[in-house]
Amino acid sequence: MSWGILLQPDLILESNILSLSPATLQQYGIKGLVLDVDETLVPLKTVSASAELVAWVEEVRQVASVWLVSNNLSEVRISRIAQSLNLPYIFGAIKPSRRKLRQAVVEMNLPVEQVAMVGDRLFTDVLAGNRLGMFTILVEPIVDPTEAVQHSPVRSFEVWLSQLLGATLPAKQQNATNLDKP
Repeated sequence: MSWGILLQPDLILESNILSLSPATLQQYGIKGLVLDVDETLVPLKTVSASAELVAWVEEVRQVASVWLVSNNLSEVRISRIAQSLNLPYIFGAIKPSRRKLRQAVVEMNLPVEQVAMVGDRLFTDVLAGNRLGMFTILVEPIVDPTEAVQHSPVRSFEVWLSQLLGATLPAKQQNATNLDKP
């Protein structure tokens, strides 16, 4: 399998995770979500979920099982975020390794094809999800506005490199786009 295919998300959202609706999940037959934490759900240094995120999780939980799977090594921080959302979690996942994603999927008792990996990074979240055969959703990062300038170059570089490797990613996501894998 080519790098372009492995770095190609199934769905790209123009906004952050809060724009991912239960209707969209149902449209794609998604019954489980594995969510990245840092900059997908909360800014990097945040230790609890916003009220808006808590409400979103409650809404999504009506149609899908939800797990947090983070590369972050701080169990204290990830557990606090998970507790604020009342969700199970795995920390230190070492994505793009598939092992911890597989563990979450097994715990959900769902076929891997019905579980989506949702994250803000191509080379960790999308790559890991695609390697396992999951539906992959790329969202815009949630960052602290004072630190956004420091983080956006990494995202731009990932998109640029993914395009070089053959992924058909738009340079800037303007609209939610369904991208079928070749």
